[in-house]
Order: sequence, then C-alpha cells, then structure tokens
Amino acid sequence: MHGLRHVALYVSDVDRSVAFYGDVFGMQEEWRPDRDNAYLTGGSDNLALHKGEVESGKTMDHIGFVVPKPDDVDAWERRIRDLGHDPDAPARTHRDGARSFYMKDPDGHTIQVLYHPPIS
Repeated sequence: MHGLRHVALYVSDVDRSVAFYGDVFGMQEEWRPDRDNAYLTGGSDNLALHKGEVESGKTMDHIGFVVPKPDDVDAWERRIRDLGHDPDAPARTHRDGARSFYMKDPDGHTIQVLYHPPIS
C-alpha cells in the first residue's frame, strides 16, 4: 500500500470548492464529467468533489495534506492567511514531533496541514 492517495468529499458548490483547493493547495482540475462532479490532482493525490448534502462537522473528522519539513507547516500557514483563510488555531508541535494546524474549507470540512516524521 502506498498510503491514502484519494479522498472523495460531498460539497455544496463544486465550482467554489474547485477554486478553493486550487487556490490554497495548488490542485488542478483533472476531469469534470459534469457540473456536479470534479476530480482534482496535486502531487500524487486525487480529490473527488461531488455535489451533495453537507452537514459541517458531521460527515467526517478531517483530511490531511502532508508536508516534508516542520518549517513547511509554518510556510503553509502564512500562505493560507495571505489568501484570506484563517486557521482554526496557530500551528503547533505535538508530543510525537509532528507539527500541524487545522483549517476549514468552504463547506466546513476540516483540513490538517501536517509534518509527521514517519511519513514526511
């Protein structure tokens, strides 16, 4: 197994979510079979966005984007703030040596930007 490389999310507005994940995380639209579905790629990851019912904070806990170094977490936090998005709290280092912060996408899905020594 190569790890988690694909996540599918229900979103309330596909165009808005495509723009968000493109602007914030640099993902590119790979395929849009219709106006209610879009598939994005970035690095070795694939994110599927499907128009559907969204109940913020009730459909899953979070998804994570892994970065190579602890300093990259801070760089991503600055980038996200510069783009006008506020993290839920400032980045912090965890007891296991990981470093991360959390933020919300436009539908309230929680996203973690994470440096984790065993997988980074």
